[in-house]
Parts: sequence; structure tokens; C-alpha cells
Amino acid sequence: MQTLFDGYDSRSVPRRHTGQPWDEMFPAAGQDDGEGTDQTTGVREPYRELITALERLDDEELRARTDALASSYLAQGVTFDFAGEERPFPLDVVPRVISADDWSYVQSGVAQRVRALEAFLADVYGQRAAVHDGVIPASLISSSTHFHRQAAGVTGPNGVRIHVSGIDIIRDEGGVWRVLEDNVRVPSGVSYVLSNRRVMAQTLPELFTSLRVRPVADYPERLLQTLRAAAPHGVSDPTVVVLTPGVFNSAYYEHSLLARLMGVELVEGRDLFCSGGRVWMHTTVGPTRVDVIYRRVDDEFLDPLSFRPDSVLGAPGLMLAARLGNVTIANAVGNGVADDKLVYTYVPDLIRYYLGEEPILPNVDTWRLEEPAALEEVLDRLDEVVVKPVDGSGGKGIVVGPDASKEQLETLRTTLLADPRGWIAQPVVMLSTSPTLVEDGFRPRHCDLRPFAINDGDDVWVLPGGLTRVALPEGQLVVNSSQGGGSKDTWVLDRPRSVFSPTRSGNGMTYDDAESHEAALAGGFPGAEVHEAQGEDAHTPFMSSPQDEDVEARHQQQQQQQQQARQEQRHEPCHEPEGATTC
Repeated sequence: MQTLFDGYDSRSVPRRHTGQPWDEMFPAAGQDDGEGTDQTTGVREPYRELITALERLDDEELRARTDALASSYLAQGVTFDFAGEERPFPLDVVPRVISADDWSYVQSGVAQRVRALEAFLADVYGQRAAVHDGVIPASLISSSTHFHRQAAGVTGPNGVRIHVSGIDIIRDEGGVWRVLEDNVRVPSGVSYVLSNRRVMAQTLPELFTSLRVRPVADYPERLLQTLRAAAPHGVSDPTVVVLTPGVFNSAYYEHSLLARLMGVELVEGRDLFCSGGRVWMHTTVGPTRVDVIYRRVDDEFLDPLSFRPDSVLGAPGLMLAARLGNVTIANAVGNGVADDKLVYTYVPDLIRYYLGEEPILPNVDTWRLEEPAALEEVLDRLDEVVVKPVDGSGGKGIVVGPDASKEQLETLRTTLLADPRGWIAQPVVMLSTSPTLVEDGFRPRHCDLRPFAINDGDDVWVLPGGLTRVALPEGQLVVNSSQGGGSKDTWVLDRPRSVFSPTRSGNGMTYDDAESHEAALAGGFPGAEVHEAQGEDAHTPFMSSPQDEDVEARHQQQQQQQQQARQEQRHEPCHEPEGATTC
């Protein structure tokens, strides 16, 4: 009997060295993740139920569903710019599935890393104890493009600088999770996580019928709670806004989606002004004080009085208001120094220094090219390594040695000799592969994962799953959408209800503890249908994602209730037309 995955061979990926990529679904000989492989289907255990559901569909129906996914994204405006053309963001029909045990390990490692980077940034803009103790060179910090002295001494009321982070991780050839880079400046992509889940639940609902997939719909509410917790002292009912550069920004869809789901205003720089050391927002009833700004504008454009004087994307005086403690900017200004890929090489040491712990998630082996011996070695092996700019993003500037021409390598050699501080080098790591539907059927394509973490000052919460990005061209290792990549919905499996025990992970209580079990039974997880694993009920479908369809309506209702409560408290009449969401 012919199946959808006939002809799929994870070993067909072009090799750059002797390593065999780790395939997420179909293990090659000798690859064992400790979770076992189903002997009937030949797939890894977390995918057993999924592949059964997929193979009920024929190729024609599956491609029709894929077209429906693309049409849905195009209608919603979930697009990105590629080579000057606006395209729907590619979403593959096969989700990435992560077991509960695997995820527990990943989220603990991500939370640990965020806590260490929080301590590092507080130290960098404070006492610099790590420099004095010889853990990290002072020259590295001062020479970082995104280190801003203007941020020194500006501390949020709850001490948080990294309110939102996106830590990029990969699996190497041995199936080991490794951190590829840190994003704690203005991390993006979580809108695709929310949108992917929604359209998958609408277009392929049968895939959810036999798996207990942890929901992602509560991310906006978690983010709002975190932003409110960062409000200035003495503000009990803070006004939160999302600051966007505007409609022409490539991530504008995300800015507008998060503002809508949180029930807060989406503003541009022209909507804000500073007076009396405070930040105000123009509204139809006059100025309204702003307490927390979730900014999606880069540091250099936030305040023309402190940074670029020609910027019109921010508002003059924002930094003064933040320094006076009258407004909180999230994420904090100056966080980019922790995104520096040279600082990345020191993070394992920073974890040991600040937390007194061994790193849970290892880095990818990295050469610091500012060190003469490392530079000499890399120059001798340019055709074998990956070279990256330390302040690059979006996959730009990366040179994959085995794929580069002689001319490109010679140009790179000259560049490295002129500016070794600006670059790092890493061995070619064969990112894990996952079955991806392309023109000639399912084929292995390389992927990574960006888990998103939120820090409210008391706990680092990691969104179950995150954004799986896929390099669609065969053999391509750069997964960024700007380089032609796509995405997958990421499913984190919940443990069976019968195995709940009061355990804690590195970032606080997880779903496999008694408190969460009781909360789920009481409806504490929005929209989740909970079934006890007893007798026949143990196989009752756990539809953990279709409830995401109701999240927007739920947040709009909450917003309207909050606005009405504020009006009654202030005794201010609303002059907006009926049905408007703001006054």
C-alpha cells in the first residue's frame, strides 16, 4: 500500500561532512533519542499518532489543505517580503512534535539562560563585577555595537530588562539540543506561533484528535500580565501600549496582532509625546498617560534626543522619562549587547558565574576571531566553517564555507583580517531535518526552533513550543524567512493526566504538577477540554488547540470590560461611537 511518506529518506540530505542529520520523525540507523521508535511505523514515538492521522489523507487532499493554509494566511495578511515580493508565510502541514520530557529539558535550559542574561545586563549597566573578576573582557562590552551608555542606571521598577526573549536552538547530528543564538533585544516571530496554531486547527482538525497538545493561546495574556507587572511604582492600573515603526515594517502584522489580543493601543511615535518627565498618548478625549511601552522599535530610533536625531519613529524625551522611573520600556534599551554573538561565546561562563549552575543547554562550538590563534585556524579552514557577523540578524552576512565560491572566500578572508572583532566562526552543524511537503512530495528539510520566554520578575515562563523555522531549498541551512524559509506548527505533548506529580522545573511549575492539574480541571487553562486518564476515557480526544479560535473574542471582551470599569471609576463619559474599543 502506497503512503504519503514513500520515498522519504532522511539520508538524502546533501552532506558537508561525515555527520548524518538528526531527523525529527524518521530515525536513521544508530540514532536513538531514548524515547524509542515505534516498530510498526518506523517513526519516533512522539510522531506515532500524528503519522497515523496524516496517512488517512491522500496526496491530492493534503495539497488542497496546504493551499487552504496559504490562502488563509494571504487573507489575514500573514505575509513577508521576499526579494521585493509580498508572499504568504509558508506553513508546512506536518507539525513538529516534541515530547513532554524533551520539552521539560528545553524549557529549563531556556529559562536558565534568560536568568543569566538578566544578571549579565544588570551587571553590564551597573557594577560590572564580571569584568572586574575577569569573566568577560571590558573591551568586548565597550566595542559592542548595541552597548549604549545612555542605558546605564536605567532600571525597571521590578528589575527586569528582558521581558520577552527568543532563544534560537537546534539539534545537532547526535540529537543534542544546542543554543545557536540569543535574541533579547526585539525578538519577533511569536505571531506566527499563534497564527500557525489557529489555521492548523481550522484546516487540519483531525490531526489534533489523538494527541494531547499543550495550548499556546494564553501567550498574549501572559505578556500583558508581565508588562503590567513592570509598571512604575505607585501605578495600580497601568496603561500599556505597543510601539510600532508603522505599517511598512516587516513585522507590523505581529505588532498589530499582539496589541489586539492584549487589548491595548497600537501606537506610532507620532502618537506619543513627553511632558513633565512623563509619556503621554494623544487620544480623542485628550492626553492619556502611558506607563509601559512594549516597543518594537530599535534602540537607535526610540528617542532622537538620546540617539539618532533624525528619527521620527520614537518620541523625544522617552529616555528621560524612563530614567526618572515614570515609564517602563520593554524590552529595556541596551539589551542588544547580550545579542552580540561574541558575548554568546561567554554565556556558559556567565551561567556559572551568576547562577552557580552548569549550563543545561550547550552552545555550538565557536571560534572568537579576535583571538589571533583562532583567527589563524579559521583562515586555514574557511571552506569548512560557517562565519557570522557578531551583530547580524535575519541570516544576513552569514557565509557557509562549503557552499561559498573561491571569490566569496577570498573576499571574506580580507574582511576577517580587517575586522576580526566583527565576526565569529562555527563548524558546519547539520541542523536536524523534518519531513516537509515540497513539489515532489515529503522531503527532509533543515529546521531550528525559537522558544519564546516571558519574565515577569518572579518567574521565567516559556511558551510551550515556539517557532519552528524550516529552510525550504534542498540542503539550505539558513532558515530565516528573509532567506526563503518557512515554518511549522510546534506541538509540545502534555503528559497523561494520570502521571501528575508535584514537581518543579527550572522555570517554575509545569503542567505535570498537582496545582496545574487542579487548575485544568477547573477550567484554568482557557478552553482546554480535560479528561481523566481512567479506563475508556484515557483515549478521549484532547482538543487543546481549537480553543485558540476564541482567543481574540475573549480578549476583546476583557478589553471592553476594563474600559468600562475605568470610565465608571473616573466618572468620565465616553464620546466614542457605539462599538468602539477605545475612549
